Amino acid sequence: MSNLAPTPTDTGSIPAYAARLNAAQRAAVLATEGPVLMLAGAGTGKTAALTARMAHLVATRRAFPSQILCVTFTNKAAREMRERVAGHLGPDAEGMQWLGTFHSICAKMLRRHAELVGLQSNYTIIDTDDQLRLLKTLINEAELDEKRWPARQLAGLIDRWKNRGLNPADLDAAENEAYAAGRGAALYGAYQARLKALNACDFGDLMLHMLNILRSHPDILADYQRRFRYIMVDEYQDTNAVQYLWLRLLAQAHKNICVVGDDDQSIYSWRGAEVANILRFEKDFAGAQVVRLEQNYRSTPHILGAAAGLIRANSQRHDKTLWTEVNGGDKVRVIGVWDAPEEARRVGEEIERLEGEGAPLNRVAILVRAQYQTREFEDRFIQIGVNYRIIGGFRFYERAEIRDALAYLRVIAQPQDDLAFERIYNQPKRGLGAKALEKMHQHARRMGLPLAAAALQLADSDELPARAANTIGGLMRQFLRWREAAEEMTPADLLRLVLEEAGYNAMLAADRTAEAAGRAENLSELARAMEEYETLGDFLEHVSLVMDNDRADDEDTVTIMTIHAAKGLEFDHVFCVGWEEGVFPSQRAIDEGGLASLEEERRLAYVAITRAKRRCLITHAANRRIYGQWVSSIPSRFIEELPEDHIEQESTLTGGASLWRANWRESEDPFAHVAATRPDIAQTRGPGWQRALTSGYESKPARLKENTRSAASFAAPARSDIAIGAMVAHDKFGTGCVIDQEGNKLTIQFETAGEKRVLDSFVKVVG
Repeated sequence: MSNLAPTPTDTGSIPAYAARLNAAQRAAVLATEGPVLMLAGAGTGKTAALTARMAHLVATRRAFPSQILCVTFTNKAAREMRERVAGHLGPDAEGMQWLGTFHSICAKMLRRHAELVGLQSNYTIIDTDDQLRLLKTLINEAELDEKRWPARQLAGLIDRWKNRGLNPADLDAAENEAYAAGRGAALYGAYQARLKALNACDFGDLMLHMLNILRSHPDILADYQRRFRYIMVDEYQDTNAVQYLWLRLLAQAHKNICVVGDDDQSIYSWRGAEVANILRFEKDFAGAQVVRLEQNYRSTPHILGAAAGLIRANSQRHDKTLWTEVNGGDKVRVIGVWDAPEEARRVGEEIERLEGEGAPLNRVAILVRAQYQTREFEDRFIQIGVNYRIIGGFRFYERAEIRDALAYLRVIAQPQDDLAFERIYNQPKRGLGAKALEKMHQHARRMGLPLAAAALQLADSDELPARAANTIGGLMRQFLRWREAAEEMTPADLLRLVLEEAGYNAMLAADRTAEAAGRAENLSELARAMEEYETLGDFLEHVSLVMDNDRADDEDTVTIMTIHAAKGLEFDHVFCVGWEEGVFPSQRAIDEGGLASLEEERRLAYVAITRAKRRCLITHAANRRIYGQWVSSIPSRFIEELPEDHIEQESTLTGGASLWRANWRESEDPFAHVAATRPDIAQTRGPGWQRALTSGYESKPARLKENTRSAASFAAPARSDIAIGAMVAHDKFGTGCVIDQEGNKLTIQFETAGEKRVLDSFVKVVG
C-alpha cells in the first residue's frame, strides 16, 4: 500500500491528483495491487478516480506510462482521460501510448502481428458500406436471393459472432442455421477469406484477430503480459465476450486489473454487451477488492431515492446505495395524460414555464424510449416556437425512411416533383440503374416534361430494355392508381397502401436488423401523424413548414434524445416520456428476451432518471396511437416500483384512466363522449380527430374504384408534323417508315432494325 495515503488533518501530504477525491475514490486510487472492482454509481466521479489512479501509478514509480493499459469505449472518453492525466502529471503523461479505445489499441497491436492472420501491416479497415458491398457479391456468387437473405442481415450476424469471439469454424448448428438455411458458416468463412485477399479487415476483426493471436502464440501473449503491469478498463459493464476474453488473457500475469463500471447502467446487450462480465468479476479474479463509489455529485436526494427504489427490483446486480450531501429538491413528478398529443402539450407548457423562470433550454432534455416518439414533441415545439435539437439521430422528418415515404406522397400529389420522383423511382430496388435514370432525364429535357411523364412515355417505347420498360410502366401505373385512391382514402390509409404496394414494407421485413424494426416504427408513426389531416395537401404543407424550421447551432435549445443516447450526460431538468407498458418497457424487448430483457429495460429507466440534476418529470398516456390503431395503455410497471416517499403523482384524467378507457370503449359515439366530458381535449385537436379517434375501433375497407383513368395526365401532345407514311430517322434504329400512330407513340418499320415502337420525340422527319 502506498505511503502517500491521505489523512484528514494533513492535507499538505495529499498529492494534487488526490486532494479533491472523497474517501472511497482515494481508496480506489490507493488499491494498486491485485484485481480491483470499482463499482461507480451514476454521477459518482468515476473518471476522476480512474485518472487519479493512473497518475498515482506513475507518480509513485509503480509503472512507467508505457506499462499502463487503459481501455475505453469512445475516443471522447479517451481524450478526456488523457487530458486529465496530463493535468496531473504534466510531461510525464506523454508516454501513455496504450490509453485508447478497444479497437484503436487492437489496431496498433495488429499492425505488429498482421502476418500471423494472413494480412500485411498496411492492411485496410473497411467501413460498413464496403462490408455490405462485399457481402452482396458473396451472396450473389452463392446464388442466393439477396432480397430474401439481405446482406445487412448477414453483416449483423457476422458482427455478433465476432463480438462473441467466434470464428467460422466455431459456429454450432444453431448459429449456422441462422442464415440461408445452413449457409451462415460457409459465407462467414468466404467473407473472411475475401477480406484477407484484399488485405483488409472490418472493425470486428481488430479484436477477433488479436484474440486469436494471443491464444495461438504464447510468446506474444507473454510479451504483452510483461509489458502491461497495470490494466484499467472504463465502463466494464459494457464489455462483450471478445473484449472480456482479450482482457482476461492480458491480465493473467500480474493480475493488476482495475475495472470501473456500474452493472445498474448496463444497457447495450443489443450490441453484444454482457452484464455478466462485471457480475462475475470477483469469481474471475479471486481476492478482488471491491470499492464502491456511492457519493453522488449530480442529483437531489429525491431523484436518487426514486432511482434506487426502482433498480432494487432487479435481481442480478451489485448492491449500491447512492447518497448526496445536497439537501432538498423537488420530488420526482409522475403525470398521467389522455394521449400522446396531450403529453407533448403538457411537456411544452412545463418547458415554457422553466424558460420563464430563466432556466436555459440547453439544460433541458426529453428522453424517449424509441425514435418514433420524438415526432409529437417536434410538431408541438414548432407550434409554440421552442427551439429543439435531436441528438443521436435525425429529426423525425429528416430520417431516410420518412423522406422516402414523403417522396411517394409528393409525386402522387404533384407529378411534376422531379426531386421526389428521382428519390424513389428505384427505392425499394427495382433493377433501375443509372442508365435508366439518364434516359429519363434526357427525354424530360428534350420534351420539357417532368421526370414522371418522361418515365411513362419511355415505358411504352423501345428506348429502354424490355425489363426496365416493364418495371417503369408498372411503377407509373401504380402512381396512377394511387392518385385515384387519394381522392377516396384518408391520407394515412393512402400511405399504408403505398408502402405495401410499393414493396417498402416487404423490404423492411426482409431486413432483419434492429434498425429496420425502428424504421418500420417510424413509418407507423408517420401514418399516425397523418390521421390529423383531412387532405394529403394539408399534411404535405405542414411537413414543409416543419422542415423549414432551421436554426443556428449555437441557439439555446431543448435536447430530445433516446435514453440510450443520453447515457453519460446530465441535465438540470429531465422529462421521461411514454412510460407505459408496451412502450417502456418495450414489448418487443420483453417478447424477445424475457426476464433478462426486462431487467435491462429497468436499468434503462434507472439511467433515464439519474440524468436529472434538479428536476425529473415522468409522463404516461392512457391512449397512444401504435401501428395505426388507438391502444389503451396502462402505466409502466416501473412507475409502480418508484418509492412513494420520493414521487408525487397527478393525472389529467377525470375519474381515473381505467374508468375513462371503459367509458370510451362502451360509448356508441367515442367522439361525442370525449367532446362532452373533456372539451379541453376536443377543442385543441386538429381536423380529422373524430376519424382518428374512432378508426382504431371501426375498420374501414378500402374503397378503390376500377382504375379507368388514362395516362393523359402524364403524357405530352403528339407532334403535328408526323403522319402515317412519313419517313423518319432514329439515332439508334436508323431510317424507317411510320406505319401506325397513337398519340405521341409511333410504330415504325425500320430498314435494318425491323418494327419498333418509339416516341415521336426521338425521331426527326427526313422526307
